[in-house]
Amino acid sequence: MEVIPEPIARNHNIVPYKLEGGSLEVAMLDPEDLEAIDFIKKKAGLKIKPRLTSRASITNVLHQYQKSLEAEFGEIIKKEADTLRPVTETGETQTTEEDLKKISEDLPIVRIVDTLLRHAMVQHASDIHIEPEEKEVLVRYRIDGILHDAMVLPKQVAQGIIARIKVLSNLKLDEHRLPQDGRFRIEDNEQKVSFRVSVIPVYDGEKAVLRLLPENSRGFTLEQLGFRGDGLERIEKAIRKPVGMVLATGPTGSGKTTTLYTIIEILNTAAVNISTVEDPIEYRIPRVNQSQVRPDIGFTFANGLRSILRQDPDILMVGEIRDNETASLAVNSALTGHLVLSTLHTNSAAGAIPRLLEMKAEPFLIASTVNVVIAQRLVRRICKQDSPHTLTADEIRAFGNEIDPDKLLEILRKEKIIKPKDSWKDVRFYRPVPSDDCPDGYKDRIGIHEVLEMSETIKEMTVRQATSDEVEKQARKEGMTTMFEDGIIKAAQGITTLEEVMRVTTE
Repeated sequence: MEVIPEPIARNHNIVPYKLEGGSLEVAMLDPEDLEAIDFIKKKAGLKIKPRLTSRASITNVLHQYQKSLEAEFGEIIKKEADTLRPVTETGETQTTEEDLKKISEDLPIVRIVDTLLRHAMVQHASDIHIEPEEKEVLVRYRIDGILHDAMVLPKQVAQGIIARIKVLSNLKLDEHRLPQDGRFRIEDNEQKVSFRVSVIPVYDGEKAVLRLLPENSRGFTLEQLGFRGDGLERIEKAIRKPVGMVLATGPTGSGKTTTLYTIIEILNTAAVNISTVEDPIEYRIPRVNQSQVRPDIGFTFANGLRSILRQDPDILMVGEIRDNETASLAVNSALTGHLVLSTLHTNSAAGAIPRLLEMKAEPFLIASTVNVVIAQRLVRRICKQDSPHTLTADEIRAFGNEIDPDKLLEILRKEKIIKPKDSWKDVRFYRPVPSDDCPDGYKDRIGIHEVLEMSETIKEMTVRQATSDEVEKQARKEGMTTMFEDGIIKAAQGITTLEEVMRVTTE
Protein backbone atom coordinates (compact mmCIF):
# COMPACT_ATOMS: atom_id res chain seq x y z
CA MET A 1 0.00 0.00 0.00
CA GLU A 2 2.98 2.31 0.47
CA VAL A 3 3.55 2.26 -3.32
CA ILE A 4 0.40 4.32 -3.93
CA PRO A 5 -0.29 6.88 -1.18
CA GLU A 6 -3.80 7.12 0.24
CA PRO A 7 -4.90 10.44 -1.40
CA ILE A 8 -4.05 9.09 -4.89
CA ALA A 9 -5.74 5.74 -4.19
CA ARG A 10 -8.86 7.55 -2.96
CA ASN A 11 -9.06 10.09 -5.80
CA HIS A 12 -8.55 7.54 -8.58
CA ASN A 13 -10.33 4.58 -6.89
CA ILE A 14 -7.26 2.45 -7.46
CA VAL A 15 -5.57 0.10 -4.96
CA PRO A 16 -2.33 -1.90 -5.40
CA TYR A 17 -2.54 -5.46 -4.09
CA LYS A 18 0.29 -7.52 -5.62
CA LEU A 19 3.89 -6.66 -6.45
CA GLU A 20 5.88 -9.21 -8.47
CA GLY A 21 9.22 -8.40 -10.06
CA GLY A 22 8.76 -5.13 -11.91
CA SER A 23 4.97 -5.33 -12.27
CA LEU A 24 2.27 -4.08 -9.91
CA GLU A 25 -1.29 -5.45 -10.00
CA VAL A 26 -3.86 -2.80 -9.18
CA ALA A 27 -7.60 -3.14 -8.50
CA MET A 28 -9.69 -0.42 -10.16
CA LEU A 29 -13.33 0.55 -10.65
CA ASP A 30 -12.50 1.53 -14.24
CA PRO A 31 -9.57 -0.47 -15.72
CA GLU A 32 -9.84 1.66 -18.90
CA ASP A 33 -8.90 4.86 -17.04
CA LEU A 34 -5.59 5.20 -18.93
CA GLU A 35 -4.81 8.59 -17.40
CA ALA A 36 -4.83 7.13 -13.87
CA ILE A 37 -2.75 4.10 -15.01
CA ASP A 38 -0.12 6.38 -16.61
CA PHE A 39 -0.02 8.56 -13.53
CA ILE A 40 0.58 5.54 -11.23
CA LYS A 41 3.13 4.11 -13.69
CA LYS A 42 5.21 7.31 -13.52
CA LYS A 43 4.73 7.59 -9.74
CA ALA A 44 5.73 4.00 -8.94
CA GLY A 45 8.16 3.37 -11.82
CA LEU A 46 6.63 -0.10 -12.36
CA LYS A 47 4.65 -1.89 -15.07
CA ILE A 48 0.95 -1.62 -14.13
CA LYS A 49 -1.53 -4.49 -14.59
CA PRO A 50 -5.08 -3.17 -14.12
CA ARG A 51 -7.77 -5.47 -12.68
CA LEU A 52 -11.51 -4.84 -12.26
CA THR A 53 -13.16 -4.74 -8.81
CA SER A 54 -16.42 -3.55 -7.17
CA ARG A 55 -17.08 -0.32 -5.27
CA ALA A 56 -17.74 -2.21 -2.01
CA SER A 57 -14.36 -3.91 -2.35
CA ILE A 58 -12.48 -0.66 -3.02
CA THR A 59 -14.18 1.06 -0.05
CA ASN A 60 -13.18 -1.83 2.19
CA VAL A 61 -9.51 -1.64 1.16
CA LEU A 62 -9.41 2.15 1.42
CA HIS A 63 -10.43 1.60 5.06
CA GLN A 64 -7.26 -0.46 5.46
CA TYR A 65 -5.24 2.66 4.72
CA GLN A 66 -7.07 4.10 7.69
CA LYS A 67 -6.37 0.95 9.73
CA SER A 68 -2.65 1.47 9.11
CA LEU A 69 -3.22 5.03 10.38
CA GLU A 70 -4.52 3.42 13.54
CA ALA A 71 -1.20 1.63 13.94
CA GLU A 72 0.72 4.89 13.41
CA PHE A 73 -1.68 6.75 15.67
CA GLY A 74 0.19 6.15 18.91
CA GLU A 75 3.54 7.01 17.33
CA ILE A 76 2.29 10.28 15.80
CA ILE A 77 0.97 11.39 19.13
CA LYS A 78 3.99 10.34 21.17
CA LYS A 79 6.33 11.99 18.66
CA GLU A 80 4.27 15.18 18.34
CA ALA A 81 3.51 15.54 22.04
CA ASP A 82 7.21 15.76 22.88
CA THR A 83 7.71 18.69 20.52
CA LEU A 84 4.91 20.73 22.10
CA ARG A 85 5.85 23.94 23.83
CA PRO A 86 5.52 23.51 27.59
CA VAL A 87 2.50 25.13 29.21
CA THR A 88 4.45 27.76 31.17
CA GLU A 89 7.68 27.88 33.12
CA THR A 90 5.83 27.40 36.42
CA GLY A 91 3.46 24.75 35.12
CA GLU A 92 0.43 27.03 35.48
CA THR A 93 -2.06 27.06 32.64
CA GLN A 94 -1.98 29.89 30.13
CA THR A 95 -5.32 31.57 29.97
CA THR A 96 -4.93 34.54 27.65
CA GLU A 97 -6.89 34.12 24.47
CA GLU A 98 -3.88 34.89 22.30
CA ASP A 99 -1.74 32.17 23.91
CA LEU A 100 -4.52 29.62 23.57
CA LYS A 101 -5.02 30.55 19.90
CA LYS A 102 -1.29 30.02 19.28
CA ILE A 103 -1.36 26.63 20.99
CA SER A 104 -4.43 25.58 18.98
CA GLU A 105 -2.56 26.35 15.74
CA ASP A 106 0.51 24.31 16.71
CA LEU A 107 1.04 21.72 13.98
CA PRO A 108 1.28 18.82 16.48
CA ILE A 109 -2.04 19.77 18.10
CA VAL A 110 -3.75 20.17 14.72
CA ARG A 111 -2.47 16.72 13.64
CA ILE A 112 -3.50 15.07 16.91
CA VAL A 113 -7.07 16.45 16.72
CA ASP A 114 -7.40 15.65 12.99
CA THR A 115 -6.23 12.09 13.62
CA LEU A 116 -8.68 11.67 16.53
CA LEU A 117 -11.60 12.87 14.39
CA ARG A 118 -10.68 10.84 11.29
CA HIS A 119 -10.11 7.75 13.37
CA ALA A 120 -13.55 8.11 15.00
CA MET A 121 -15.18 8.51 11.57
CA VAL A 122 -13.48 5.35 10.25
CA GLN A 123 -14.58 3.34 13.26
CA HIS A 124 -18.18 4.64 12.92
CA ALA A 125 -18.09 5.99 16.47
CA SER A 126 -21.15 7.93 17.61
CA ASP A 127 -19.33 9.99 20.29
CA ILE A 128 -15.79 11.02 21.21
CA HIS A 129 -15.01 11.68 24.89
CA ILE A 130 -11.85 13.67 25.69
CA GLU A 131 -11.35 13.43 29.45
CA PRO A 132 -8.51 15.16 31.33
CA GLU A 133 -7.19 13.28 34.34
CA GLU A 134 -4.51 14.14 36.87
CA LYS A 135 -1.53 12.94 34.81
CA GLU A 136 -2.93 12.15 31.35
CA VAL A 137 -5.80 12.67 28.91
CA LEU A 138 -8.08 9.76 28.15
CA VAL A 139 -9.80 9.55 24.74
CA ARG A 140 -12.76 7.18 24.44
CA TYR A 141 -15.01 6.34 21.48
CA ARG A 142 -18.60 5.11 21.77
CA ILE A 143 -18.97 2.42 19.10
CA ASP A 144 -22.30 0.59 18.72
CA GLY A 145 -23.46 2.04 22.02
CA ILE A 146 -20.46 0.87 24.10
CA LEU A 147 -17.57 3.11 25.24
CA HIS A 148 -14.07 1.88 24.37
CA ASP A 149 -10.73 3.40 25.44
CA ALA A 150 -9.09 4.65 22.25
CA MET A 151 -5.94 6.46 23.37
CA VAL A 152 -4.13 7.84 26.41
CA LEU A 153 -2.33 11.13 25.71
CA PRO A 154 0.24 13.01 27.77
CA LYS A 155 -1.24 15.72 30.01
CA GLN A 156 0.58 18.58 28.23
CA VAL A 157 -1.62 18.22 25.14
CA ALA A 158 -4.89 18.63 27.09
CA GLN A 159 -5.12 22.40 26.87
CA GLY A 160 -4.13 22.46 23.21
CA ILE A 161 -6.67 19.81 22.19
CA ILE A 162 -9.53 21.61 23.97
CA ALA A 163 -8.40 24.96 22.48
CA ARG A 164 -8.31 23.40 18.99
CA ILE A 165 -11.83 21.97 19.40
CA LYS A 166 -13.06 25.37 20.65
CA VAL A 167 -11.53 27.09 17.61
CA LEU A 168 -13.22 24.59 15.24
CA SER A 169 -16.62 25.08 16.88
CA ASN A 170 -16.42 28.87 17.39
CA LEU A 171 -16.43 28.78 21.20
CA LYS A 172 -14.81 31.28 23.59
CA LEU A 173 -11.20 30.25 24.08
CA ASP A 174 -10.67 31.97 27.41
CA GLU A 175 -13.87 30.72 29.08
CA HIS A 176 -12.90 27.83 31.36
CA ARG A 177 -15.51 28.06 34.10
CA LEU A 178 -18.79 27.68 32.21
CA PRO A 179 -20.06 24.88 29.95
CA GLN A 180 -20.17 25.74 26.22
CA ASP A 181 -21.88 24.13 23.22
CA GLY A 182 -21.07 24.44 19.53
CA ARG A 183 -20.79 22.52 16.30
CA PHE A 184 -18.64 22.14 13.16
CA ARG A 185 -18.55 19.83 10.18
CA ILE A 186 -15.98 17.86 8.21
CA GLU A 187 -16.37 16.87 4.56
CA ASP A 188 -14.31 14.46 2.50
CA ASN A 189 -14.98 12.59 -0.74
CA GLU A 190 -16.91 9.87 1.01
CA GLN A 191 -18.87 11.53 3.79
CA LYS A 192 -20.01 14.69 5.50
CA VAL A 193 -20.08 14.56 9.29
CA SER A 194 -21.41 17.22 11.65
CA PHE A 195 -19.84 17.28 15.10
CA ARG A 196 -21.97 18.53 17.99
CA VAL A 197 -19.59 19.75 20.69
CA SER A 198 -20.09 20.12 24.44
CA VAL A 199 -17.25 21.40 26.66
CA ILE A 200 -17.70 21.34 30.44
CA PRO A 201 -15.31 22.19 33.31
CA VAL A 202 -14.22 19.18 35.40
CA TYR A 203 -11.77 18.82 38.30
CA ASP A 204 -8.66 18.36 36.13
CA GLY A 205 -9.46 20.82 33.33
CA GLU A 206 -12.19 20.74 30.69
CA LYS A 207 -13.89 17.67 29.25
CA ALA A 208 -15.11 17.72 25.64
CA VAL A 209 -17.70 15.34 24.20
CA LEU A 210 -18.24 15.36 20.43
CA ARG A 211 -21.35 13.69 18.97
CA LEU A 212 -20.87 12.57 15.34
CA LEU A 213 -23.89 13.08 13.10
CA PRO A 214 -23.33 11.70 9.57
CA GLU A 215 -25.10 14.07 7.19
CA ASN A 216 -25.45 11.84 4.16
CA SER A 217 -28.62 10.55 5.79
CA ARG A 218 -28.67 6.92 4.80
CA GLY A 219 -32.23 6.24 3.65
CA PHE A 220 -33.42 3.35 5.79
CA THR A 221 -36.65 1.41 5.48
CA LEU A 222 -38.64 0.42 8.56
CA GLU A 223 -37.69 -3.23 7.89
CA GLN A 224 -33.97 -2.36 7.94
CA LEU A 225 -34.47 -0.65 11.31
CA GLY A 226 -35.79 -3.95 12.67
CA PHE A 227 -39.59 -3.55 12.48
CA ARG A 228 -41.45 -6.70 11.55
CA GLY A 229 -44.81 -8.48 11.56
CA ASP A 230 -47.82 -6.90 13.25
CA GLY A 231 -45.78 -3.99 14.65
CA LEU A 232 -44.77 -2.92 11.15
CA GLU A 233 -48.38 -3.14 9.92
CA ARG A 234 -49.60 -1.04 12.85
CA ILE A 235 -47.08 1.73 12.09
CA GLU A 236 -47.89 1.74 8.39
CA LYS A 237 -51.60 1.97 9.19
CA ALA A 238 -51.02 4.81 11.71
CA ILE A 239 -48.86 6.95 9.39
CA ARG A 240 -51.34 6.66 6.55
CA LYS A 241 -53.93 8.50 8.67
CA PRO A 242 -54.05 12.22 7.82
CA VAL A 243 -54.28 13.27 11.50
CA GLY A 244 -53.18 12.10 14.94
CA MET A 245 -49.90 11.50 16.79
CA VAL A 246 -47.13 8.94 16.31
CA LEU A 247 -44.81 8.84 19.34
CA ALA A 248 -41.36 7.19 19.54
CA THR A 249 -40.15 6.54 23.09
CA GLY A 250 -36.97 5.25 24.71
CA PRO A 251 -33.84 6.53 26.47
CA THR A 252 -31.27 8.86 24.85
CA GLY A 253 -29.44 7.22 21.95
CA SER A 254 -32.02 4.49 21.32
CA GLY A 255 -32.60 5.53 17.69
CA LYS A 256 -35.95 7.35 18.15
CA THR A 257 -35.00 10.21 15.80
CA THR A 258 -33.81 7.78 13.10
CA THR A 259 -37.20 6.01 13.29
CA LEU A 260 -39.05 9.33 12.87
CA TYR A 261 -36.78 10.42 10.00
CA THR A 262 -37.47 7.09 8.27
CA ILE A 263 -41.24 7.67 8.66
CA ILE A 264 -40.80 11.21 7.28
CA GLU A 265 -38.94 9.86 4.23
CA ILE A 266 -41.85 7.45 3.57
CA LEU A 267 -44.36 10.33 3.82
CA ASN A 268 -42.18 12.87 1.96
CA THR A 269 -44.05 13.31 -1.32
CA ALA A 270 -44.75 16.37 -3.47
CA ALA A 271 -48.35 16.41 -2.19
CA VAL A 272 -47.54 17.32 1.44
CA ASN A 273 -45.76 20.08 3.35
CA ILE A 274 -43.58 18.70 6.16
CA SER A 275 -42.13 21.00 8.85
CA THR A 276 -39.94 20.06 11.82
CA VAL A 277 -38.67 21.73 15.00
CA GLU A 278 -35.55 19.90 16.20
CA ASP A 279 -32.68 20.11 18.64
CA PRO A 280 -30.32 19.45 16.92
CA ILE A 281 -31.12 18.85 13.24
CA GLU A 282 -29.37 15.47 12.97
CA TYR A 283 -29.84 14.70 9.28
CA ARG A 284 -30.80 16.97 6.40
CA ILE A 285 -33.80 15.74 4.39
CA PRO A 286 -34.52 17.35 1.00
CA ARG A 287 -37.94 19.09 0.69
CA VAL A 288 -38.48 19.08 4.47
CA ASN A 289 -38.49 22.44 6.29
CA GLN A 290 -36.28 21.83 9.31
CA SER A 291 -35.90 24.42 12.10
CA GLN A 292 -33.24 24.37 14.82
CA VAL A 293 -34.36 25.22 18.38
CA ARG A 294 -32.45 28.14 20.02
CA PRO A 295 -33.59 28.42 23.66
CA ASP A 296 -30.96 31.14 24.31
CA ILE A 297 -32.90 33.56 22.08
CA GLY A 298 -36.37 32.31 23.05
CA PHE A 299 -36.92 29.93 20.09
CA THR A 300 -38.13 26.89 22.06
CA PHE A 301 -39.98 23.74 20.91
CA ALA A 302 -43.28 25.35 22.01
CA ASN A 303 -42.63 28.66 20.19
CA GLY A 304 -41.35 26.85 17.11
CA LEU A 305 -44.39 24.58 17.02
CA ARG A 306 -46.74 27.54 17.46
CA SER A 307 -45.06 29.32 14.53
CA ILE A 308 -44.89 26.42 12.08
CA LEU A 309 -48.63 25.86 12.54
CA ARG A 310 -48.96 29.13 10.60
CA GLN A 311 -46.87 27.69 7.76
CA ASP A 312 -49.70 25.48 6.50
CA PRO A 313 -48.05 22.12 7.34
CA ASP A 314 -49.64 18.71 6.72
CA ILE A 315 -47.08 16.79 8.78
CA LEU A 316 -45.19 18.12 11.81
CA MET A 317 -42.23 16.65 13.64
CA VAL A 318 -41.41 17.96 17.11
CA GLY A 319 -37.94 16.78 18.20
CA GLU A 320 -39.07 16.09 21.77
CA ILE A 321 -42.07 16.72 24.01
CA ARG A 322 -40.33 17.83 27.18
CA ASP A 323 -42.75 20.24 28.89
CA ASN A 324 -46.46 20.86 29.46
CA GLU A 325 -46.71 23.64 26.86
CA THR A 326 -45.18 21.54 24.05
CA ALA A 327 -47.37 18.56 25.04
CA SER A 328 -50.57 20.59 24.90
CA LEU A 329 -49.60 22.25 21.58
CA ALA A 330 -48.69 18.88 20.02
CA VAL A 331 -52.01 17.33 21.11
CA ASN A 332 -53.93 20.36 19.81
CA SER A 333 -52.06 20.25 16.48
CA ALA A 334 -53.07 16.59 16.07
CA LEU A 335 -56.67 17.59 16.87
CA THR A 336 -56.71 20.40 14.30
CA GLY A 337 -55.95 18.18 11.33
CA HIS A 338 -52.20 17.53 11.32
CA LEU A 339 -50.15 14.35 11.58
CA VAL A 340 -47.69 14.96 14.45
CA LEU A 341 -44.52 12.88 14.97
CA SER A 342 -42.56 13.28 18.19
CA THR A 343 -40.36 11.59 20.82
CA LEU A 344 -40.81 11.12 24.56
CA HIS A 345 -38.45 9.84 27.23
CA THR A 346 -40.21 6.82 28.76
CA ASN A 347 -39.10 3.23 29.29
CA SER A 348 -41.97 1.46 27.54
CA ALA A 349 -44.72 2.18 25.02
CA ALA A 350 -47.41 1.96 27.71
CA GLY A 351 -45.46 4.48 29.84
CA ALA A 352 -46.07 7.22 27.24
CA ILE A 353 -49.71 7.66 28.27
CA PRO A 354 -49.11 8.40 32.01
CA ARG A 355 -46.19 10.65 30.92
CA LEU A 356 -48.52 12.78 28.76
CA LEU A 357 -51.08 12.87 31.59
CA GLU A 358 -48.34 14.05 33.95
CA MET A 359 -47.67 16.87 31.46
CA LYS A 360 -51.26 18.02 32.01
CA ALA A 361 -52.58 16.83 28.63
CA GLU A 362 -56.32 16.07 28.89
CA PRO A 363 -56.98 12.28 29.05
CA PHE A 364 -59.85 12.39 26.48
CA LEU A 365 -57.64 14.39 24.07
CA ILE A 366 -54.77 11.87 24.38
CA ALA A 367 -57.27 9.06 23.69
CA SER A 368 -58.56 10.75 20.55
CA THR A 369 -55.23 11.94 19.09
CA VAL A 370 -52.55 9.28 19.73
CA ASN A 371 -52.51 6.73 16.87
CA VAL A 372 -49.56 4.60 17.87
CA VAL A 373 -46.68 4.56 20.39
CA ILE A 374 -43.36 2.92 19.47
CA ALA A 375 -40.85 2.00 22.19
CA GLN A 376 -37.37 0.90 21.19
CA ARG A 377 -33.81 0.01 22.19
CA LEU A 378 -30.76 -0.75 20.05
CA VAL A 379 -29.01 -4.12 20.26
CA ARG A 380 -25.67 -4.93 18.65
CA ARG A 381 -25.73 -7.27 15.65
CA ILE A 382 -23.74 -10.48 15.93
CA CYS A 383 -20.90 -10.75 13.37
CA LYS A 384 -21.25 -14.41 12.54
CA GLN A 385 -23.59 -17.15 13.72
CA ASP A 386 -21.32 -19.40 15.70
CA SER A 387 -21.29 -21.37 18.95
CA PRO A 388 -25.05 -22.23 18.95
CA HIS A 389 -26.88 -23.16 22.16
CA THR A 390 -30.47 -23.88 23.24
CA LEU A 391 -32.46 -22.93 26.35
CA THR A 392 -33.74 -25.40 28.94
CA ALA A 393 -37.36 -25.31 30.16
CA ASP A 394 -36.11 -23.83 33.48
CA GLU A 395 -34.28 -21.00 31.69
CA ILE A 396 -37.43 -20.15 29.75
CA ARG A 397 -39.50 -20.20 32.96
CA ALA A 398 -36.91 -17.86 34.54
CA PHE A 399 -38.02 -15.12 32.14
CA GLY A 400 -41.29 -15.18 34.14
CA ASN A 401 -44.01 -12.76 33.06
CA GLU A 402 -41.64 -11.00 30.67
CA ILE A 403 -42.56 -13.38 27.84
CA ASP A 404 -45.45 -15.53 26.66
CA PRO A 405 -43.60 -18.71 25.52
CA ASP A 406 -46.53 -20.12 23.51
CA LYS A 407 -47.14 -16.86 21.62
CA LEU A 408 -43.40 -16.58 20.82
CA LEU A 409 -43.24 -20.14 19.49
CA GLU A 410 -46.25 -19.36 17.30
CA ILE A 411 -44.47 -16.27 15.86
CA LEU A 412 -41.23 -18.24 15.27
CA ARG A 413 -43.21 -20.90 13.39
CA LYS A 414 -45.21 -18.31 11.43
CA GLU A 415 -42.02 -16.52 10.33
CA LYS A 416 -40.44 -19.90 9.43
CA ILE A 417 -37.54 -19.40 11.86
CA ILE A 418 -38.29 -22.88 13.24
CA LYS A 419 -40.11 -25.90 11.75
CA PRO A 420 -43.87 -26.32 12.41
CA LYS A 421 -43.35 -29.08 14.99
CA ASP A 422 -40.28 -27.62 16.77
CA SER A 423 -40.49 -26.74 20.46
CA TRP A 424 -38.31 -24.46 22.63
CA LYS A 425 -35.60 -27.12 22.93
CA ASP A 426 -35.08 -26.87 19.13
CA VAL A 427 -34.71 -23.05 19.03
CA ARG A 428 -31.04 -22.16 18.50
CA PHE A 429 -29.43 -19.03 19.93
CA TYR A 430 -25.85 -17.86 19.33
CA ARG A 431 -22.97 -16.35 21.27
CA PRO A 432 -20.64 -13.58 20.03
CA VAL A 433 -17.33 -14.83 18.61
CA PRO A 434 -14.56 -12.17 18.59
CA SER A 435 -12.56 -11.80 15.36
CA ASP A 436 -10.14 -9.28 13.79
CA ASP A 437 -12.99 -7.35 12.15
CA CYS A 438 -15.26 -7.54 15.22
CA PRO A 439 -13.17 -7.46 18.42
CA ASP A 440 -16.32 -7.93 20.57
CA GLY A 441 -18.04 -10.32 18.17
CA TYR A 442 -20.56 -7.60 17.25
CA LYS A 443 -20.83 -5.01 14.49
CA ASP A 444 -23.55 -2.39 13.82
CA ARG A 445 -26.89 -2.24 15.59
CA ILE A 446 -30.56 -2.98 14.98
CA GLY A 447 -33.70 -1.94 16.86
CA ILE A 448 -35.94 -4.08 19.05
CA HIS A 449 -39.41 -2.58 19.33
CA GLU A 450 -42.84 -2.71 20.82
CA VAL A 451 -45.69 -0.99 18.99
CA LEU A 452 -48.76 -0.02 21.02
CA GLU A 453 -51.88 0.72 18.98
CA MET A 454 -54.61 2.83 20.59
CA SER A 455 -57.51 0.38 20.49
CA GLU A 456 -60.99 1.28 21.82
CA THR A 457 -60.25 -0.48 25.14
CA ILE A 458 -56.94 1.34 25.60
CA LYS A 459 -58.66 4.66 24.78
CA GLU A 460 -61.19 3.97 27.57
CA MET A 461 -58.35 3.07 29.97
CA THR A 462 -56.59 6.35 29.05
CA VAL A 463 -59.72 8.39 29.84
CA ARG A 464 -59.97 6.76 33.28
CA GLN A 465 -56.20 7.31 33.76
CA ALA A 466 -55.14 3.66 34.12
CA THR A 467 -51.53 2.88 35.13
CA SER A 468 -48.90 1.91 32.54
CA ASP A 469 -48.90 -1.70 33.85
CA GLU A 470 -52.65 -2.03 33.21
CA VAL A 471 -52.28 -0.52 29.73
CA GLU A 472 -49.38 -2.88 28.91
CA LYS A 473 -51.34 -5.92 30.13
CA GLN A 474 -54.28 -4.99 27.88
CA ALA A 475 -52.00 -4.28 24.87
CA ARG A 476 -50.35 -7.70 25.26
CA LYS A 477 -53.80 -9.31 25.37
CA GLU A 478 -54.52 -7.54 22.07
CA GLY A 479 -51.40 -9.05 20.50
CA MET A 480 -48.60 -6.52 21.19
CA THR A 481 -45.13 -8.13 21.13
CA THR A 482 -43.01 -6.56 23.89
CA MET A 483 -39.49 -5.28 23.27
CA PHE A 484 -38.05 -8.23 25.21
CA GLU A 485 -40.05 -10.71 23.10
CA ASP A 486 -39.01 -8.93 19.89
CA GLY A 487 -35.40 -9.24 21.08
CA ILE A 488 -35.78 -12.98 21.69
CA ILE A 489 -37.21 -13.41 18.16
CA LYS A 490 -34.20 -11.53 16.71
CA ALA A 491 -31.84 -13.67 18.83
CA ALA A 492 -33.54 -16.82 17.46
CA GLN A 493 -33.04 -15.44 13.93
CA GLY A 494 -29.29 -15.20 14.68
CA ILE A 495 -29.29 -11.39 14.34
CA THR A 496 -28.23 -10.71 17.94
CA THR A 497 -27.66 -12.60 21.21
CA LEU A 498 -29.78 -13.12 24.31
CA GLU A 499 -27.07 -11.37 26.39
CA GLU A 500 -27.47 -8.22 24.25
CA VAL A 501 -31.26 -8.28 24.61
CA MET A 502 -30.96 -8.68 28.41
CA ARG A 503 -28.38 -5.86 28.53
CA VAL A 504 -30.68 -3.29 26.96
CA THR A 505 -34.08 -4.36 28.32
CA THR A 506 -33.48 -5.51 31.90
CA GLU A 507 -34.28 -2.46 33.98
